[in-house]
Amino acid sequence: MILILTSKHLLQYKKIYLILKTQLIVAAAENNTIGKKNDLPWSLPHDMNFFKKKTLGSTVIMGRKNYLSIPEKYRPLPNRYNIVLTRDKSFIAKDCLVLDKLEDAIKVGEKRQEEIFIIGGGQLYNYAIENDLVDIIYLTRIHAIIDGDTFFPELKKSDWNIINESKYNKDYKHQYDFTFLTLEKVN
Repeated sequence: MILILTSKHLLQYKKIYLILKTQLIVAAAENNTIGKKNDLPWSLPHDMNFFKKKTLGSTVIMGRKNYLSIPEKYRPLPNRYNIVLTRDKSFIAKDCLVLDKLEDAIKVGEKRQEEIFIIGGGQLYNYAIENDLVDIIYLTRIHAIIDGDTFFPELKKSDWNIINESKYNKDYKHQYDFTFLTLEKVN
Protein backbone atom coordinates (compact mmCIF):
# COMPACT_ATOMS: atom_id res chain seq x y z
CA MET A 1 0.00 0.00 0.00
CA ILE A 2 1.28 3.45 -0.95
CA LEU A 3 0.07 6.52 0.87
CA ILE A 4 0.23 9.78 -1.01
CA LEU A 5 -0.32 12.99 0.92
CA THR A 6 -0.88 16.33 -0.72
CA SER A 7 0.80 19.44 0.64
CA LYS A 8 -2.49 20.32 2.36
CA HIS A 9 -2.34 17.08 4.33
CA LEU A 10 1.33 17.52 5.10
CA LEU A 11 0.59 20.84 6.72
CA GLN A 12 -1.98 19.16 8.96
CA TYR A 13 0.47 16.49 10.13
CA LYS A 14 3.74 18.32 10.19
CA LYS A 15 4.63 20.07 13.43
CA ILE A 16 7.00 22.98 13.24
CA TYR A 17 9.09 23.68 16.31
CA LEU A 18 10.53 27.13 16.71
CA ILE A 19 13.76 26.99 18.66
CA LEU A 20 14.39 30.31 20.34
CA LYS A 21 17.92 31.11 21.36
CA THR A 22 18.63 33.40 24.27
CA GLN A 23 20.80 36.24 23.05
CA LEU A 24 22.85 38.80 24.91
CA ILE A 25 23.82 42.17 23.46
CA VAL A 26 26.56 44.34 24.95
CA ALA A 27 29.21 46.94 24.16
CA ALA A 28 32.42 46.52 26.16
CA ALA A 29 35.88 48.09 26.16
CA GLU A 30 39.06 45.99 25.97
CA ASN A 31 39.10 45.93 29.81
CA ASN A 32 35.40 44.86 29.76
CA THR A 33 34.09 48.20 31.02
CA ILE A 34 30.40 48.55 30.11
CA GLY A 35 29.42 51.52 32.26
CA LYS A 36 30.39 54.32 34.59
CA LYS A 37 28.05 56.02 37.07
CA ASN A 38 25.03 54.28 35.48
CA ASP A 39 25.82 55.60 31.99
CA LEU A 40 27.77 54.59 28.88
CA PRO A 41 31.30 56.06 29.00
CA TRP A 42 31.45 56.52 25.21
CA SER A 43 29.45 57.72 22.24
CA LEU A 44 29.14 55.26 19.37
CA PRO A 45 26.05 56.07 17.27
CA HIS A 46 26.64 53.11 14.95
CA ASP A 47 26.52 50.77 17.95
CA MET A 48 23.30 52.39 19.23
CA ASN A 49 21.71 51.88 15.81
CA PHE A 50 22.90 48.25 15.76
CA PHE A 51 21.33 47.70 19.20
CA LYS A 52 18.04 49.25 18.08
CA LYS A 53 17.87 47.28 14.82
CA LYS A 54 18.74 43.97 16.51
CA THR A 55 16.28 44.28 19.40
CA LEU A 56 13.22 45.80 17.68
CA GLY A 57 10.21 43.49 17.95
CA SER A 58 11.85 41.31 20.57
CA THR A 59 11.61 40.64 24.29
CA VAL A 60 14.32 42.61 26.09
CA ILE A 61 15.36 41.65 29.61
CA MET A 62 17.23 44.12 31.81
CA GLY A 63 18.09 44.72 35.40
CA ARG A 64 16.49 47.54 37.42
CA LYS A 65 19.62 49.74 37.40
CA ASN A 66 19.97 49.33 33.65
CA TYR A 67 16.29 50.23 33.18
CA LEU A 68 16.71 53.36 35.31
CA SER A 69 19.82 54.37 33.31
CA ILE A 70 17.70 54.68 30.15
CA PRO A 71 16.52 58.29 29.70
CA GLU A 72 12.91 58.50 30.89
CA LYS A 73 11.61 59.59 27.48
CA TYR A 74 12.84 56.25 26.02
CA ARG A 75 11.37 54.03 28.78
CA PRO A 76 10.12 51.49 28.14
CA LEU A 77 12.14 50.79 25.01
CA PRO A 78 9.62 51.24 22.19
CA ASN A 79 8.48 48.36 19.97
CA ARG A 80 9.88 45.75 22.33
CA TYR A 81 8.40 43.74 25.18
CA ASN A 82 10.31 45.07 28.21
CA ILE A 83 11.01 42.88 31.24
CA VAL A 84 12.76 44.42 34.25
CA LEU A 85 14.38 42.18 36.84
CA THR A 86 14.66 43.22 40.47
CA ARG A 87 14.50 41.76 43.96
CA ASP A 88 12.56 44.87 45.07
CA LYS A 89 8.94 43.64 45.25
CA SER A 90 7.63 47.23 45.37
CA PHE A 91 9.40 48.35 42.16
CA ILE A 92 7.06 49.50 39.39
CA ALA A 93 8.11 50.11 35.79
CA LYS A 94 5.31 51.56 33.69
CA ASP A 95 4.33 49.33 30.74
CA CYS A 96 6.95 46.70 31.69
CA LEU A 97 6.71 43.27 33.22
CA VAL A 98 8.64 43.20 36.51
CA LEU A 99 10.05 39.83 37.61
CA ASP A 100 12.72 38.62 40.01
CA LYS A 101 14.28 35.68 38.13
CA LEU A 102 16.05 35.64 34.77
CA GLU A 103 14.89 32.09 34.06
CA ASP A 104 11.23 33.22 34.42
CA ALA A 105 11.84 36.16 32.09
CA ILE A 106 13.32 33.85 29.46
CA LYS A 107 10.25 31.58 29.72
CA VAL A 108 8.00 34.61 29.12
CA GLY A 109 9.97 35.44 25.95
CA GLU A 110 9.72 31.84 24.78
CA LYS A 111 5.94 31.83 25.31
CA ARG A 112 5.68 35.04 23.30
CA GLN A 113 7.69 33.30 20.53
CA GLU A 114 9.85 36.38 20.10
CA GLU A 115 13.58 36.80 19.99
CA ILE A 116 14.97 37.19 23.50
CA PHE A 117 17.75 39.64 24.33
CA ILE A 118 19.46 40.17 27.67
CA ILE A 119 20.49 43.83 27.51
CA GLY A 120 22.22 44.40 30.85
CA GLY A 121 23.50 45.45 33.22
CA GLY A 122 26.60 43.96 34.72
CA GLN A 123 25.00 41.76 37.38
CA LEU A 124 22.53 40.30 34.89
CA TYR A 125 25.28 39.60 32.33
CA ASN A 126 27.36 37.86 35.00
CA TYR A 127 24.43 35.72 36.14
CA ALA A 128 23.44 34.77 32.59
CA ILE A 129 26.99 33.74 31.61
CA GLU A 130 27.75 31.92 34.89
CA ASN A 131 24.50 29.93 34.67
CA ASP A 132 24.91 29.02 30.99
CA LEU A 133 21.69 30.76 29.92
CA VAL A 134 23.04 32.43 26.76
CA ASP A 135 23.30 30.91 23.27
CA ILE A 136 24.47 33.93 21.25
CA ILE A 137 26.35 37.10 22.20
CA TYR A 138 26.38 40.25 20.09
CA LEU A 139 29.49 41.98 21.42
CA THR A 140 30.62 45.41 20.31
CA ARG A 141 34.29 45.37 21.33
CA ILE A 142 35.53 48.92 21.79
CA HIS A 143 39.27 49.03 21.13
CA ALA A 144 40.31 51.13 24.12
CA ILE A 145 40.91 50.82 27.85
CA ILE A 146 38.10 52.87 29.42
CA ASP A 147 37.62 53.76 33.06
CA GLY A 148 34.39 52.42 34.52
CA ASP A 149 32.62 50.88 37.50
CA THR A 150 30.52 48.20 35.74
CA PHE A 151 32.07 45.34 33.80
CA PHE A 152 31.19 42.51 31.45
CA PRO A 153 32.44 39.10 32.62
CA GLU A 154 35.55 37.60 31.08
CA LEU A 155 34.45 34.99 28.54
CA LYS A 156 36.16 31.62 28.37
CA LYS A 157 37.31 31.59 24.73
CA SER A 158 36.93 27.81 24.42
CA ASP A 159 33.18 28.18 25.16
CA TRP A 160 32.46 30.52 22.22
CA ASN A 161 32.92 30.53 18.44
CA ILE A 162 33.14 33.80 16.53
CA ILE A 163 30.65 33.44 13.69
CA ASN A 164 30.71 37.03 12.43
CA GLU A 165 33.10 39.96 12.74
CA SER A 166 32.93 43.51 11.30
CA LYS A 167 35.57 46.15 12.11
CA TYR A 168 35.04 49.93 12.13
CA ASN A 169 37.54 52.74 12.49
CA LYS A 170 37.01 55.80 14.63
CA ASP A 171 35.74 58.86 12.79
CA TYR A 172 34.16 62.23 13.52
CA LYS A 173 31.09 60.50 15.08
CA HIS A 174 32.85 57.59 16.80
CA GLN A 175 35.61 58.30 19.30
CA TYR A 176 37.06 54.75 19.24
CA ASP A 177 37.75 51.93 16.80
CA PHE A 178 35.32 49.06 17.43
CA THR A 179 34.36 45.63 16.17
CA PHE A 180 30.94 43.97 16.01
CA LEU A 181 31.35 40.32 17.01
CA THR A 182 28.75 37.58 16.97
CA LEU A 183 29.64 34.72 19.29
CA GLU A 184 27.86 31.38 19.42
CA LYS A 185 28.02 29.03 22.40
CA VAL A 186 29.97 25.84 21.79
CA ASN A 187 27.79 22.83 22.63
